Amino acid sequence: MPRNIDLEALCNQKGLRITEQRRVIARVLSEAEDHPDVEKVYERSSAIDPGISIATVYRTVRLFEEAGILDRHDFGDGRARYELAPEAHHDHLIDVETGKVIEFVDPELELLQKAIAEKLGFRLVDHRMELYGVSLDRKGPAPTLAPGAVAAKPLKFD
Repeated sequence: MPRNIDLEALCNQKGLRITEQRRVIARVLSEAEDHPDVEKVYERSSAIDPGISIATVYRTVRLFEEAGILDRHDFGDGRARYELAPEAHHDHLIDVETGKVIEFVDPELELLQKAIAEKLGFRLVDHRMELYGVSLDRKGPAPTLAPGAVAAKPLKFD
């Protein structure tokens, strides 16, 4: 979900110095319609400014993450992926075959998560949910669980 956000102003607000290379990287991140990894951010940034190194992208992404400007995700593909820190909560559905990430909000699901926390004796203060699946249009046998993964026991509600 690309958002029109003034990352330069946000950096200033957080006390970060904004260099020209950081400005390019910030623009790439703010225009991203996906959840790019550092290599993809580097590819897009260096197309705009060939002087940007992969090390600069790594440092800038880490700096933005530490400042709370970016959220880091691990969608199970072995790569850290990034998005602008969301203004509003949302969850993710990841297609395990294509890597496509779909952002969604479901009020019923949010209520269910709160109810589960309360049933277990907790007040929910935050959460992050990532669902993994394959398209129903997919042909062939269903994939199995990843090595070492176990299916969770469902909670029972009376």
